[in-house]
Amino acid sequence: MLKSMTGFGKASGTSSSKNISVEIRTLNSKSLDLNLRIPSLYKELDPQIRKMISAKLGRGKIDFSLSYDAIAEKNDTPVNVELAKTYYNELKELNDSLGEKTEDYLALILRMPDIYSSEKEELSEEEKEVVLQVAKEALESLNNFRTKEGNDLTVEFNERIGEIRSLLNEVPKYEQERIDIIKERMKKGLEDIKSGSYDDNRFEQEMIFYIEKLDVAEEKMRLSNHLTYFEETMQIEQSGKKLGFIGQEIGREINTLGSKSNHAEMQKLVIGMKDNLEKIKEQILNTL
Repeated sequence: MLKSMTGFGKASGTSSSKNISVEIRTLNSKSLDLNLRIPSLYKELDPQIRKMISAKLGRGKIDFSLSYDAIAEKNDTPVNVELAKTYYNELKELNDSLGEKTEDYLALILRMPDIYSSEKEELSEEEKEVVLQVAKEALESLNNFRTKEGNDLTVEFNERIGEIRSLLNEVPKYEQERIDIIKERMKKGLEDIKSGSYDDNRFEQEMIFYIEKLDVAEEKMRLSNHLTYFEETMQIEQSGKKLGFIGQEIGREINTLGSKSNHAEMQKLVIGMKDNLEKIKEQILNTL
């Protein structure tokens, strides 16, 4: 089952004193590139959150953001009066310097950082559980998003692989014609030589040698096998890197097929294969 590396997930929950929110955004990356924005109050949970993210998401450029709002309750969460006064004086001074009319700053001050924290707050076990649960739910939301995008990738890959296989199946139609054209061209060239006749046996030997060099049977077989292997690998979780390697092998066989084609219609088929492969490669970059 394929998944996209691009996704978004969020979740929220409530402890006895806070509303807690988590947002996670991911983009494609060759490895795990993790950026956590966590308030200092929850820094001790950093290792657990990192471990959780690594286990759930595998790789990608990941931005994790945790925020909270305190639930103010009388006598339970005292206002830091000194800090409130500081905020007030600074806001008033700024307001006066800008020449704005006087404002009521109380509502704004009560939303300022640490306004309800007069001393270092201890993180309760209950709050830890809530934070980790919210992070888990946000990861599940993100994974659902990635899975949906992965389903779209699966459809795209199946379509492109099917197109390449269909074009490959058209190649045999032109192989005998290609040989006949080469044979006639060589005969005509020899007949144009004024020095005399040529040896038919030697000509046939040279033709066999030349045609063997242009034979594409192995390339067709290997390309067909690579296409099947690609489809099988799509069923494996976190197979994006492996699909990239298989895509490279598919490209090599298509290029060799093109260099040996020596026929206009076969070259058109090869170009169609390359076009579909390029679209596959673009999407592989975003596949987990």
